[in-house]
Amino acid sequence: MKELAVIFDMDGVIAHTNPYHAKAFEAFFDKYQIPYSDEEFEKHMYGKHNSYIFTHFFKRPIVGNELLSLEQEKEGLFREIYKLEAKPIPYLPDFLSNLKDHHVKLGVATSAPRANMDLILDAIIIRDFFQSTLGSENVQLHKPHPEVYLKSAQNLNIDPNQCFVFEDSFSGVTAGLNANMNVIGVLSSHKKEDLPKCLDYIDNYKNMDIGKLKELLKENVE
Repeated sequence: MKELAVIFDMDGVIAHTNPYHAKAFEAFFDKYQIPYSDEEFEKHMYGKHNSYIFTHFFKRPIVGNELLSLEQEKEGLFREIYKLEAKPIPYLPDFLSNLKDHHVKLGVATSAPRANMDLILDAIIIRDFFQSTLGSENVQLHKPHPEVYLKSAQNLNIDPNQCFVFEDSFSGVTAGLNANMNVIGVLSSHKKEDLPKCLDYIDNYKNMDIGKLKELLKENVE
């Protein structure tokens, strides 16, 4: 069996952060008197990069120093809200331990700022599992572009087609597919029918282990 790698998105995949991002955006948009709705959050916030989110909700391009300033403000709100609430998607630590025991290479590939990723990886004590951790600052092109996943595969020194991706959003699943990787949908933020076709779909990691991944890979090849 060839080497395998597993690359995780973060929000909604490592930790169920989206409700806390929504709280942070609500406070942020209220301050700037920007209208929003739960439906808009689902379509235009979850799984999206901040440049897209701000541009959509402010109804004008948000770039450069303004983007950096607004992003720092909003993400600071998120970290303040979430820092005492951080916990993994159920059974994730067990899955990571199983993968590590079988010498599977592991990475994180998120559209979120590195400061958010650092907070979560350290708060739930899983940083040491990963050989590659990429945030929004590490890429030029954001999901659904595959750059963050292709760069992760390069960091892990493995072919993209030997990588599994765990994603919860339409743009994230699309990015993994565009990278020619084997994508599993995590149904924390969206329903199965709202995502592109994945190899499998999970609510949590209870039934995930190296045996399941090899089984899915074999089925995909066949």
